[in-house]
Amino acid sequence: MSQLTVGKDVLSYCTKCKLNLGHTIVAMKDVKHIAKVKCNTCGSLHAFKDPSQSSKQNKTRTKKTSITPSKVISVSDLWMEKMSNSKRKSTPYSMELKFSLGDIIDHSKFGPGIVEKVTNDKVEIIFRHEIKTLVHNKKES
Repeated sequence: MSQLTVGKDVLSYCTKCKLNLGHTIVAMKDVKHIAKVKCNTCGSLHAFKDPSQSSKQNKTRTKKTSITPSKVISVSDLWMEKMSNSKRKSTPYSMELKFSLGDIIDHSKFGPGIVEKVTNDKVEIIFRHEIKTLVHNKKES
């Protein structure tokens, strides 16, 4: 068995590439233990990760916590709910007009929609099959 020393090549898990790759030993803790390595592929310098241990550590360490919404609602259902709760009259969409929250617009391509969010020059509108961000309050110059 060859002796581990600084400058020798060794297989290590690269934390940047996320793969087991060839690395060059940069620093040793003692005669038997590697401290730091440099990836021969990406050049990153990091602590030595034994490739046989890294996959086991990653599987036990990484527990993905996913947030599952308590109630998933489709865009169509959201549109139907918003439209049925609104008492406003629809206005044909135009970039020059200024819209406010809750306004109902009638778009030539997307059909009727309701304004859900307003910023300075854009509005987020819920249409029957999708949510779109459109320009509003744009003055012709």
